[in-house]
Amino acid sequence: MVAFNLISRAQGSYVRAIDDGVIEDWPEHFTEDAFYKVTTADNHKRGLPAGVIWANNKAMLKDRISALKEANIYEPHAYRHLLGAPTILDEREDGATSETSFIVVRITGQGPIDLFSSGRYLDEYVFVDGQALLKKRVVVCDSSNIDTLLVLPL
Repeated sequence: MVAFNLISRAQGSYVRAIDDGVIEDWPEHFTEDAFYKVTTADNHKRGLPAGVIWANNKAMLKDRISALKEANIYEPHAYRHLLGAPTILDEREDGATSETSFIVVRITGQGPIDLFSSGRYLDEYVFVDGQALLKKRVVVCDSSNIDTLLVLPL
């Protein structure tokens, strides 16, 4: 039960950082040596290592956000995440692994609201000072068709 509460709180904070515009806070949900990857269900099932987004430490995640804010040019848009309850797969005193379903809608300034992505988070958390930090997050998207406007993290 401790893992479920810590992970639920961490996930709420994670999506809030993305959805509500405090994107600089997003990397703070990860450990320094974290791994983050966005891939498709087919590639994940086949064990293919590459991802649409791939980072093997927190510094790479911070660089991604810096590029987003300063260098990349893209159509302004926002996300709204809808998360299922995390399923705790393994719980230890110092961490846990979990799986959580998600749906993300994309909101464009002048355009429609679109179903942008659906899938699941495969996570490994460590518990530090009463918080759950992501050691590893593999975002497995249900569709093999990844939108080229995947700029913000999922």
